[in-house]
Amino acid sequence: MADAERDTIFLLKPDFKDPAWPGQRFYCWHCALIDGVLASFPDLQGALDIHHIAWDRPRAEVVEILGEEHQSLPVMILKSGDTSSLQTGHANGQAFIADKDAILLALSERHGFPVPHP
Repeated sequence: MADAERDTIFLLKPDFKDPAWPGQRFYCWHCALIDGVLASFPDLQGALDIHHIAWDRPRAEVVEILGEEHQSLPVMILKSGDTSSLQTGHANGQAFIADKDAILLALSERHGFPVPHP
């Protein structure tokens, strides 16, 4: 479960199967991108709650916080009471960011991660 006192990021675990494409294995490249940035700056991860969850739906951990209509990943759920100009939605009293580029910017603005080189 997410820690209401910290921003929480939900990412898909890599190496999943999608019944729509039998016999193939996948990773979410948006999640892999964010995971790579997080791994590159381990000293900055401490202020975040990071969860890697299975591809299968329903994604109970996310549904519990945002509801069934907001299961797309990656997603950053802002700590309780916080809002951001980068947020893409609000559900069940929680502001969230469900856009990879906005999540990367939020990591810089909210947590001191460097910005991507232009």
